Amino acid sequence: MPLVLASSDAKAEISPLGHVLDKELEFLDVGEIGTFSMQIVTMVVTTALLIWVLMAASKRIRTGNESEGNERYVTKGRIAQIIEVIILYFRDQLIEPVMGKRDTDRYLNLLLTIFFFILALNLIGLVPLPDLQNLIGGYGWGDGHWAVIGGTATSNIAVTTTLALVSFVIIQIHSFRELGVLGWLDHLTCGLTKGSKGMLLVVPLIFLVELAGVFIKPAALAIRLYANMLGGHILMATLLLFGIQAFNAGLGPAGWLSITFVSGIFAVILTLLELFIAFLQAFIFMFLTAVFISLMSHEEHEAEDEMVAEITTH
Repeated sequence: MPLVLASSDAKAEISPLGHVLDKELEFLDVGEIGTFSMQIVTMVVTTALLIWVLMAASKRIRTGNESEGNERYVTKGRIAQIIEVIILYFRDQLIEPVMGKRDTDRYLNLLLTIFFFILALNLIGLVPLPDLQNLIGGYGWGDGHWAVIGGTATSNIAVTTTLALVSFVIIQIHSFRELGVLGWLDHLTCGLTKGSKGMLLVVPLIFLVELAGVFIKPAALAIRLYANMLGGHILMATLLLFGIQAFNAGLGPAGWLSITFVSGIFAVILTLLELFIAFLQAFIFMFLTAVFISLMSHEEHEAEDEMVAEITTH
């Protein structure tokens, strides 16, 4: 069974959690594999849509035929231009200064894939697809909780943990390739094994702290993304439910309409903030992955050893 949280009908009616928790789709039961959920369908559709958009953008970004003259160097289309600017800025201004040219060339495609995939999931989550399907199901055949696609997959801790696990594996593969097993172990002691005998007393403690950090770093990536996306959407759903709660409480039309109007304004403002957070959280996940990779590069390791050696000799 997939690691999801299924929202009950009662919870969906009275709680904003009904707008953010995942929902299992019984008609997509595939036996031993388990039952597909709404967020799984959303991720599959989002992945296909993302591949189509990026492939179309790549055709518009690439250099055209010589017959086009100087125009062949100009990117066609607003979306393709935005994507090109994002990629060039990330590569030249953020990733390469941190990782260096060699590691940038090696991991740029992976980092950009992480960024655009998380961004696409975050943006899809801002579209009220489940609510629209609830209305269709409610008016169409009396099922006000019918929905097969939508929701914010990055508000599911299972999804963010899987993404963090990908970063963890890549970081460790890079570490062993750059440093080797002995170099990796030496890195976890901050090079203190090469210092004075007095420094050897703290090596076990330093090793345990650094070893914990190996797992804490990707865990922090997963929790940060999950908490920000879940909290923001719960807050938006809560604001939108104020009008319904006022109506159910028996307020007159003037009362619940006023509450709905005010809460709607704040919901729009919060939606704009969530749009910014969608980009920000995708960037933070990608950039911190790049930073963690760079920390395990051979150049960084040598610089760290030199710094530790200088400290221990004074």
